[in-house]
Parts: sequence; structure tokens; C-alpha cells
Amino acid sequence: MTDRRDSEPLEAQPQPIREMEEGGAKESGSNLVVDVWQDVTNRLTRWLPIDRAARTAVRWFSVSDERIAEILSAVRDRLPTTEALLIGKPQAGKSSIVRGLTGVSAEIVGQGFRPHTQHTERYAYPSEDLPLLIFTDTVGLGDVNSDAGEIVAELMADLQQDRGLARIWILTVKINDFATDSLKQVAGQLREAYPNVPGLLAVTCLHEAYPPNLDDHPDYPPEVEDVKRAFAVLQEDFSGLFDRAVLLDFTLEEDGYSPVFYGLDALRDALADLLPEAQSRAIYQLLDEEEGDRIGNLYRDVGRRYILAFATIAATLAAVPLPFATMPVLTALQVSMVGLLGKLYGQTLTPSQAGGLVSAIAGGFVAQAIGRELIKFVPGLGSAIAASWAFAYTWGLGEGACVYFGDLMGGKKPDPQKIQAAMQDAFQAAKQRFKGHY
Repeated sequence: MTDRRDSEPLEAQPQPIREMEEGGAKESGSNLVVDVWQDVTNRLTRWLPIDRAARTAVRWFSVSDERIAEILSAVRDRLPTTEALLIGKPQAGKSSIVRGLTGVSAEIVGQGFRPHTQHTERYAYPSEDLPLLIFTDTVGLGDVNSDAGEIVAELMADLQQDRGLARIWILTVKINDFATDSLKQVAGQLREAYPNVPGLLAVTCLHEAYPPNLDDHPDYPPEVEDVKRAFAVLQEDFSGLFDRAVLLDFTLEEDGYSPVFYGLDALRDALADLLPEAQSRAIYQLLDEEEGDRIGNLYRDVGRRYILAFATIAATLAAVPLPFATMPVLTALQVSMVGLLGKLYGQTLTPSQAGGLVSAIAGGFVAQAIGRELIKFVPGLGSAIAASWAFAYTWGLGEGACVYFGDLMGGKKPDPQKIQAAMQDAFQAAKQRFKGHY
């Protein structure tokens, strides 16, 4: 949806991008996403050829690097972002909760956390610029050398900053850990100071309480006496300090337990009950089971999780019922997504280079973008269809970018036809998925 800037001629683009742009320019833009607009499109082409309309739209909606940064900053303040404060001892399963909610690998989650204060670390998903989920993890809680009072003070100082985010704190306790005095101290002070911030008690590592004859997870919830007894004791121990409690066992594939994220649906439902509608809707979309079953290699699996997050953001923004008002915003969003995917595949792109790649792999979809914006003139129906188109287009664009970066990583020359085919297929599939969720 964006084109190379005027200051960057075609020759200045990397060779694979140049070749794709030249091939993409030959694509027809007449295949509009919504059939109801076919007649409108036919009339439009009589007096304004669609190829020329696409080129005009590209010029209108190109966004400079500085403008992209400005737009992303403004969008960040409007996203349905959830900040989860993870409170628990080391090895209690806090990072596993992050993996379960984002779908990304343990290695990437570990690399994503960055120091926030002396006793906390923070991880934003899918990116710092456009976060749907922000995890703040307490570091050193339960360590004899750590002062629980200092940890509480840092968390309270963070909560005092009103960033317009929906917040929840998650107390993470292992099923067989009853030495919880420091955790109760932290939870009690937070509850007293911020009674309106909902709290969730997550009891983890259930398999450590399984009997010897049980070598896999039972049906959920687990009807295992030792688990039920310990769960009841912990709920009583933390009485008054949480609003909901769930049983979780998020393991690694090599641990041999199935499913890997045991209790994920219960966690999702508990968060949905405790969070505002917009945030719970986003979490349901991020935990789409259909996409979770399509596990390929590490890069494609993690890439799709990032794509899903950006597609969810795009759908949210595209619902604004103002024709053409969201075009620069969606352009900036998609440039940011392609840049993040490139980094995942070991390719560092500037915003200008990412914008050139977006233009190259989008091909004739730019003309469809015009149709998406025009349909916003239809009362009621227009914004819903625009949101569907934005979700599907962003998803398809991300899939095309993964094919492109995958070819580069494998030492292959990117194939424009293969990339366009992947984008078209993903686009059609994503439209159907969006209809199922909204």
C-alpha cells in the first residue's frame, strides 16, 4: 500500500525488490474484495483506468520515515493494549504464560524481555511501537537478597502512570509451592493500593503433582486429587487477593505433555472476563486455534504470530468510518510489520526499504485498497467490510513477506509469482477467518 519515496528511484531499490515491483505492476487490480462493489468498479474504470488510479493512490498514501514514526506514536495511544503484571518467583511459569498468550517460541520470548526498572523487565508484543500485549515481569521475587518492598514500590510507581492501558496482574504460583509469604505481601499491598486492577491467580506446573501412573495431561480441568487439594489450599491462602483462579501447565514440546499449553482456553476466558471488551476481543483473536495448528518451521510459525497481531490491529483501525482517513495509518502499520518480519529472518530494513518491499509484493492490491476505502461510504456495512479487507490484506501481505524473506535466507532469488500466489491464497483464507471471528 505504500510506494518508494520520490527521493528513491527504482534503481535504488535492492535487486529482488526492483524485479518484484516490475512484475507486480503488470498485475490486474480489478479483482475487488467485495462483490457488491464490482458494478461501482466497472463504472470507475470507464473514466479513470484502475491502473492509473492505483498509481495515483500510491502517490497519495506514500508515507515518509518521519511521518511513519509520527503515525505509529499516535496509533499506539489508541490500541486496545493490555498490560499484564506478572508476579511470581523465578521458574514459576511467568515466561510460559507469555509464550501461551503470544504463541512465539521460548527463545524469542527470552530475547524480548528488556530491563524496565531495577526489579522488573518488560516485553511488548508484537512490537514496542505497536503493542497489543505488554508483560511486566518481576525479577528476583522470593530471592533472599531481594527486598519485596522495593519491588512493590516499583510496581506501584508503574501503576501510577496512567497510559490509558487496560491492566491486570497475574499471581503465578507453582502447584507444590506453599512458601508464598513474599508473594502474598506484594499482592496484598497492590490489592490495597489498586483495588480496581483485576487480579488472576495462575497455579502452574500441574504435572509435578501428578501420580506416578499418570504420564500425560488428563482432560481439563484435571480430576487429580493431589492437584485439586493443592489448588484449594492455594486459593484459600490467597483469599481476597485475586478475582479469578486458573490451573495451567505450559510446557515445552520436548517435555512430552500434550497439549503443550494445558489450560490455555481457561486462561483466555478468565482474561476475557476481567478485561474490557476491546482487549478481550483482541486476545481471543490472538489465540486463534486454527492458526495455532499450522506449525511450520520456527520462522514461519513465529512470523504468523506477528502477522496475526498486526492484522488484528489493522482491522481495528480500518473500522474508522472515514473514507481514506486510515490509508496512511495502515501503510505505516504494514511497513512496521514488514520491518519486524525482516528482522525475524535476519534482514534489517529501514522504513523506506520496508515501504518499497510492501509496494513490490502488494502488486495490484493497491487498486483494491481504493475499493475498500470507497465502500466506507455505505452506512453500517462499509466499515465492517473495510475491517475485513484490512485484516485479510495485512495477513496476505505478511505471508508474502515471509516467502520473500524465506527465499533470501535460503539463498534463493525471490520469485514474484510465488510470492503473489502466496499472498492471494492467504488473503482469501484470511477473509473467511475474519468472518468467523466478527
